[in-house]
Amino acid sequence: MDMGTVGPAPVLLEVSGLHKWVDTAEGLLHILTAVDLAINSAESVAIVGASGSGKSTLLGLLAGLDLPSAGRILLDGVSLTELSEDGRADMRSRLIGFVFQSFQLIPSLTALENTMLPLELAGRRTARNEAATMLERVGLEHRLRHYPRQLSGGEQQRVALARAFVTNPKILFADEPTGNLDRHTGQSIIDLLFQLNLEHRTTLILVTHDEALARRCARTVRLDAGRVVAQSEHAPGAEL
Repeated sequence: MDMGTVGPAPVLLEVSGLHKWVDTAEGLLHILTAVDLAINSAESVAIVGASGSGKSTLLGLLAGLDLPSAGRILLDGVSLTELSEDGRADMRSRLIGFVFQSFQLIPSLTALENTMLPLELAGRRTARNEAATMLERVGLEHRLRHYPRQLSGGEQQRVALARAFVTNPKILFADEPTGNLDRHTGQSIIDLLFQLNLEHRTTLILVTHDEALARRCARTVRLDAGRVVAQSEHAPGAEL
C-alpha cells in the first residue's frame, strides 16, 4: 500500500430529503423541497440563486439554527434533527463559526471583547491572548479597544472574521459576507476569508448572489424555488 496516497476527504455535512414549509393563510408555503447534499471536510461550497430561492433558509437549517419540516441533517456524524435546542447550540459552539452580512457585533463590546466572546463561552482561560492574536492576524491590532460604532464596515467585518475563526471551527457559514461593503472593501474581506479558510482547513459554506465570488469556491450549488437545480465544480481560488 502506498502510504503517501491521500484518500478522499470525509463527508462532514450530509443532507437527505430536506424540506421546509410554513403554514400561511393561503396554505402551506414550500421554501425548500427535497434537498440532498453532501459536503466534505475542508471543502468550499457556494450556495447561489435568486432572491427568495431558499439560500438563507438552507444555511440556517445546515447550521442547526432552525429545524426542517422533514428530512435529515448529519453534521460530523450527528443528526441535528434529533437534537434538542440545547444540543444544537452545543454543536454550534464546538464546531461552527458564522459570518453575516450585518456583522452581528455586540455594540457595547470592544473589538477584542467581541472576538473573545466565543472563547469565554467555551471556558478558555487564554481567551484574551487568543483573541488579540487573531485580531492582529486580520490587521486590527490597532483597533482592539474600539467599539463597533468606531470602526468602518470593513473593519467590523474583519472583527467578525476574527470572531468566527478564533475557535478554529470545523465549518464556517457565511451569509452574503460582503453585502454591506463597497466592492474594494468587499474584495479585501473575501481575500482574507479564503486565506484564513485555507490556513485553518475549515469547511466553508457561503451564500452569495455574486457569481464571481461563487467561482472562488470549489463547488457551486444552485437553488431555484427551493430546489437544487444544478451543481458545478471548479478550481478553488480562481481570480474574481
